[in-house]
Amino acid sequence: MPRRLPRPATQILLATALALLASCGPSQDEFAPVCPVASPLWQAADLVRYRDESVAAHEDVRDMILTGHIVAIPAKCGPGDNKNQLAADVSITIQLTRGPAMQGREADVPLFLAVAEGDQILDKKVFPQHFVFPTGLDQVTWSSDPVHLVFPISATKSGAAYTVLAGFQLTPAELALNRAHAPQ
Repeated sequence: MPRRLPRPATQILLATALALLASCGPSQDEFAPVCPVASPLWQAADLVRYRDESVAAHEDVRDMILTGHIVAIPAKCGPGDNKNQLAADVSITIQLTRGPAMQGREADVPLFLAVAEGDQILDKKVFPQHFVFPTGLDQVTWSSDPVHLVFPISATKSGAAYTVLAGFQLTPAELALNRAHAPQ
C-alpha cells in the first residue's frame, strides 16, 4: 500500500512546484515577442517537374519527374542580442514524390527563405538540397535545419511587421505552371 505524505509536507511540495512553474514564464509585465508570420509563397509552394519543360503545357503524368509540396514552416522566436532585435529560428518541411519519369532515386531541389516587410523583399537566400529516395519509397518528408534570422524591432515596430516566405526556387516554366493552376 502506498505511503501518503503528511499534510504539511504535501503543502510544501505543492508550494515549491508552483514556485518553480511560475519561474518558467516571462516575468511580470513582460510578454513573449511577436513573431513574424511564416508562410509559403503561394506561387512557389508546390513543385511539379517534368522531363521536358515544354511537356508541362500538356501535363502528361507519364512525363512527371518529381512533385513537391511545402508542408510547414515552423518558427520559434525569442529576444535578440539587444532590445532592438528579435531572433527567430525558421525551418521548412517539405514532401517530395517521385514521378513515373524519374530516372534513379536522387533529385536536386532548391528551396528559399525570404524576409519581406509589406510588399518589399528585404532578403532572400536559396538553399540547394540533394535528396535520395530510399529503396522502396517513392515519397519522403524532410525538414531543414533551423535557419537563424534576426529582425530589427523598436517600440513602434514589432516582429509582426515582417513576413518570412518559403518556397521552391522554380524555373520559369514551373512558376508559370503554378500560376496557371492558381485558385481563382
